[in-house]
Amino acid sequence: MTDADLTRTLVEPLDELPYEPMPRREWLVTNGLGGYASGTVAGAVTRRYHALLVASLPAPLGRMVMLNHLLERVRLPGAEPMWLGDEDEVAGPNAADRGGRLVEFKLELGLPVWRYQIEGVEIEKRIVMPHGQNTVHVTYRLLSGKGPVRLTLRPSVHFRPYEAAVDAEPSQTYSVVADNNGYELVSSSTIPSLRLVIRGRRTALTLDAKGTPGVPYPMEAKRGYNSVGSLWSPGYFRAELLGDEPVTLVASAESWESIHALQPAAAREAEKERRRKLLAIAELGQSGLAAELVLAADQFIITPAGRAEEAARARAASEHVRTVIAGYHWFTDWGRDTMISLEGLTLTTGRYREGGYILRTFGHYVRDGLIPNMFPDGARDGLYHTADATLWFFHAVERYVRITGDIDTLRLLLPTFLEIVRKHLEGTRFGIGVDPTDGLLRQGEQGYQLTWMDAKVDDWVVTPRRGKAVEINALWYNALRLLDGWVRELGVDDEGIGLAAHADRAQVSFNTRFWSESHGHLLDVVDGEQGDDPACRPNQVFSIALDHPVLARERWEPVMNVVRDRLLTPVGLRSLAPGHPDYKSRYFGDLRARDAAYHQGTVWGWLIGPYVDAWLKLHPHDPAGARQLLRGFEGHLTEACVGSISEVFDAEDPYVPRGCVAQAWSVAEVLRCLEKTSGPA
Repeated sequence: MTDADLTRTLVEPLDELPYEPMPRREWLVTNGLGGYASGTVAGAVTRRYHALLVASLPAPLGRMVMLNHLLERVRLPGAEPMWLGDEDEVAGPNAADRGGRLVEFKLELGLPVWRYQIEGVEIEKRIVMPHGQNTVHVTYRLLSGKGPVRLTLRPSVHFRPYEAAVDAEPSQTYSVVADNNGYELVSSSTIPSLRLVIRGRRTALTLDAKGTPGVPYPMEAKRGYNSVGSLWSPGYFRAELLGDEPVTLVASAESWESIHALQPAAAREAEKERRRKLLAIAELGQSGLAAELVLAADQFIITPAGRAEEAARARAASEHVRTVIAGYHWFTDWGRDTMISLEGLTLTTGRYREGGYILRTFGHYVRDGLIPNMFPDGARDGLYHTADATLWFFHAVERYVRITGDIDTLRLLLPTFLEIVRKHLEGTRFGIGVDPTDGLLRQGEQGYQLTWMDAKVDDWVVTPRRGKAVEINALWYNALRLLDGWVRELGVDDEGIGLAAHADRAQVSFNTRFWSESHGHLLDVVDGEQGDDPACRPNQVFSIALDHPVLARERWEPVMNVVRDRLLTPVGLRSLAPGHPDYKSRYFGDLRARDAAYHQGTVWGWLIGPYVDAWLKLHPHDPAGARQLLRGFEGHLTEACVGSISEVFDAEDPYVPRGCVAQAWSVAEVLRCLEKTSGPA
């Protein structure tokens, strides 16, 4: 395989998307620790999360913006200096003539490559993050034209937590320390130094400290956040581009020893080889949509920084700590997202060992019969306010054991699963417990959002769904059946719980309580705060899609017909059917406006997975038909974050991508379904 076999190329126009003013295509490179580099294809900084180095540091620091931006200027022989790319947002429109025209952007093995033309000269730029390091390499090469070309790079910084507002007052001043290793940008705070070194021909640093006030972040303005900040620069690096002598700026929060251990060319080739191995392990082909998503999936599997107890426990068991980042740029690791994504991210891709690590790691965090809903950034302990993540844990383990045959992990987790069921039968935190009158699982506590429809603004829970939610009970029934099968298979006593009897009762009650003859579909919640909720939502699909469907067979087709007609789009399922009083067709505006639409019509890409599962149960001999349901995602890989899949989309044509530009369960479920429908087309 050559790198060209897996290349996604964009040509002019490269920056703006046609939906509305200002959206721009973005790129993302990650380091396997939760750190990343990201920006717009055109080079403009539009989000607080855009930076060339967001380092993932040990708790309590978490992810920190370390290198915000590089102003890039070139000077051809006998010519005046010109900017390379889009510098208006930082440099200002009158800073210099813009002469560097971006003529091509591509992902090569998932890594970003830019090509610029300047008066007969072509310059290439590449960005690589060595895996497992908080380090970024930005490399420039002269592709054609007469040299030498003088390259000037001015780094700009505002050390801050990646979620901090762009106008947060810097609590530190900066100083520059130079030695034989390179340069250190040192702050007066507890944040580690930013180490900088430039590799290439005739390199130097000129100290010329400058502050840049009034830097706009347009996407923050659109999202209702503070959107004007300041940056500071220590000076600028100079180097020459000539023939086969590239120039690389290395920026890192690692030690000098780690930085110098791998030279830029070796680091780039090592990362490419790692990616080639990922494709070989996955066995889904060396090109095409599935291969691209194998590399996109890799971005979400990380070794978390800072959870020392977890790391020590793993080392003692000769294991490795792994978890899943739910989405870039702003999500951390979430229990629900991890369990839903696990099959697509680790099992479909052949990364079985990492899948096992993740499951066993979460097994250690069970408290009162619940797995964590999320781990806040920079925190050592999880938050447990979730009613469904724990039930998805059963599903993930079932898929893992089925594919890997790892019975040892199942035996290890079985006592935990029995304790989980016992706690749910008795009642546990947040009002989660089985109603003894009908055997259905109820949940809800004032001020908490416990299902996957979890939008909350201040004290306003947008979709509380307190009561007996349809997908919660589909998952509960599935968990009971799975656990009953496991104890029988392993010859283990169910400790008097009576798993099969509880499952039988839940199934009867489910079909009695949730089916609505008048609506022709399942109720979304029964015994809710305002009674039963007949809203037409995608949650009913899980009653068919899971391994043990709780819904009676004769009702599968009418439910799927309603979902197809009212919820299905080319990029997933609407979260609420049009016509409902709370339906919102667009997801935009400030936080309150967005959260009001988050689960009230907004399309979720990950929901295509359970829809395909349910569809194949009705049409088991037509994988090609199911594969057609995924066609809309092919074109989407050139929108938003190039090469990945967004979190959500507007509910109506043109289905504008919104939310996180790269979302774990979106990528995982599309990838899983591509593999599942890979029969004759």
